[in-house]
Amino acid sequence: MKIGIIVYSQTNNTYSVAQKLQEKFVEDGNEVNIEKVVPVGEVHPGSKDIHFETRPDISTYDALIFGSPVHAFSLAPAMGAYMERIVSIQDKKVACFVTKGLRFNWTGGTRAIGQMKKICQAKGGIILGTGIVVWNKQRDEKIAELVEEFSKLF
Repeated sequence: MKIGIIVYSQTNNTYSVAQKLQEKFVEDGNEVNIEKVVPVGEVHPGSKDIHFETRPDISTYDALIFGSPVHAFSLAPAMGAYMERIVSIQDKKVACFVTKGLRFNWTGGTRAIGQMKKICQAKGGIILGTGIVVWNKQRDEKIAELVEEFSKLF
């Protein structure tokens, strides 16, 4: 299966999770690319008019994984803007994950995942799974759990 991991990452925390996912999926015999969403300049919470240096083309993938940090208790605006501009992911298998600093899922993680799911479903994607990684002492354990869970989805 050809899997695209589409990630927005400012500090490389979210990107490092994408790399772990890629390693596992490749180990399982899949073709996997990580593609970064890169906005022009800094994007702050509440930003609306977002332009991109790179906007990954997802049309060639059989399945997609979207990854983003949580910003201001919500989906990072750059990732939200990128996802909103996707024309269609009709019938593609999709998983989404977020990374965040605050330990409780209700401090933005659940909302960000909900926003990602809503966008994907509106564009015809089939959500197979979601995950939240809190960037604390247990993060390696949580990343390993996410990788294991996602590896069973596709």
